[in-house]
Amino acid sequence: MTAHEISEQVKQKLLARLRVHAGRHAELARMIADPELMKDSARYQEVAKEHGALAKLAEAYRELQRVCQEHEEAHEILSNASGDAEMRALAQEEITRAEQTERQLLQEALDQLLSDTAEPDRNVIVEIRSGTGGEEAALFAADLFRMYARYAQKRGWQTEILDKSVTDMGGFRQIAFSISGPGVWQKMRYESGGHRVQRVPVTESQGRIHTSLATVAVLSEPEELDVQIKPEDLEIEFMRSQGPGGQNVNKVNSCVRIVHKPTGISVKCQEQPSQHKNRKLALKLLRAKLYEQQARHYKQKRNQLRRSQVGSGDRSERIRTYNFPQDRITDHRTGLDVFGIQNVLMGDCDPLLDMLADWDRQQRIEELLRES
Repeated sequence: MTAHEISEQVKQKLLARLRVHAGRHAELARMIADPELMKDSARYQEVAKEHGALAKLAEAYRELQRVCQEHEEAHEILSNASGDAEMRALAQEEITRAEQTERQLLQEALDQLLSDTAEPDRNVIVEIRSGTGGEEAALFAADLFRMYARYAQKRGWQTEILDKSVTDMGGFRQIAFSISGPGVWQKMRYESGGHRVQRVPVTESQGRIHTSLATVAVLSEPEELDVQIKPEDLEIEFMRSQGPGGQNVNKVNSCVRIVHKPTGISVKCQEQPSQHKNRKLALKLLRAKLYEQQARHYKQKRNQLRRSQVGSGDRSERIRTYNFPQDRITDHRTGLDVFGIQNVLMGDCDPLLDMLADWDRQQRIEELLRES
């Protein structure tokens, strides 16, 4: 949707939402100025963070009010200058300029409002697990990992493997890895769910097409301030690494397993040669899982309709099918197809992800219109 396509209905809903955010921003500014709040460091940081997050929306509302005032004044001049051609021309020029500025400001404000304000531009942790399909599912999980790694490389992002379990044929039973760089969350948030593949496996001698499944979870990587982990809530165990990995494997207890006792969430990391590095990476993975759990509970409690990802992000939700015989990828959320599977698996993911972003944007606009 371009600026000139914003309907009057969307405009009025947008202005109403901006008015609320501007009011909240002003309220937070008063709170920050209160000396009593500064005595509570954690609360002050929380208020300051929300205040900063709403700053652009509040500024957009003020700018729109200013332009609206200029528009009204120009109309008034136009109506009172019936006999002055030069004045009428100047007033009409001002009206045109104000309308163009308003369209631009509305578009920018809509983009900000529809962006994922609950999840700012964060790095992510991706978990891929093989599902139904045995060895073929594990090989497909490895294909998905390589696809994301290649995509990350093309965008200049950094990837780091946190943990993996490799099969005899080089597939992955599971693999967890981080992706860091600008815009990572905004692109990768669409990938959570079940990925189904239809193709002839390398293990198939009769040329029959098999259907296999791998599941993906994309976790937003939180800051330490977002998730507080108490040392007494952790059960940390060191053990010998398993699988290929060099001379230290099965000789040094470098593998780290951490259990968060209050929730029962367990994570493991063995990719680094030292306990210290593996412990640090395992805590990063644990923090992401705890943050995801907190976010899910918050949304359920508030009964929010807006989702932080296209679809629920649940592993059990089948989101995409990779049909090799037809060289077609079908996204089941949008119902749209992308052709050229090999190009996508080689990291050319933008056509697919851009399609999802456009579809998600339209869903969010429709949600905005449904809200009272």
